[in-house]
Amino acid sequence: AGTVIWAAGVAASPAASWLGAETDRAGRVVVEPDLSMPGHPNVFVIGDAALVRSAGGTPVPGIAPAAKQEGRYVARAILDRIADGAATPPPFRYRHAGNLATIGRRAAVIEFPRLHLKGWLAWWVWGISHIYFLVGVRSPLLVTLNWLWQYLTYAQGARLITGDERAR
Repeated sequence: AGTVIWAAGVAASPAASWLGAETDRAGRVVVEPDLSMPGHPNVFVIGDAALVRSAGGTPVPGIAPAAKQEGRYVARAILDRIADGAATPPPFRYRHAGNLATIGRRAAVIEFPRLHLKGWLAWWVWGISHIYFLVGVRSPLLVTLNWLWQYLTYAQGARLITGDERAR
């Protein structure tokens, strides 16, 4: 892609206003089943910026696993178009694997289709899974040690990446 836009948060990205696109009440771009913008088959909108509907018509949740699946789907659609022209992919289909949520120090909740856990064990599974799925991090071991140090020292560390200080 010539341009990649990343956004995160609890409110929709302002991408809809940049694109002049139709939105839902939350400001998400209403997309076609192939995640393209209506009337613009070469513009894809994914993640928190998009209102993606499942096969049953319910909105796909605005969570990281859904955005990752959408990203893989769009990448495949673009590669297929490059390989054989105007290939039309099947509609996007979200596969929900479950929920993980931390609810405090040594406490989390896990809801998988056949397994529900809460408490200390769920907290460990939550931490391990988040380290496992880190993308673009130099060293998951370094992150693990940093999180462990913050846990042991009761440090209040913000986990924000705001840019390279040297670039300013």
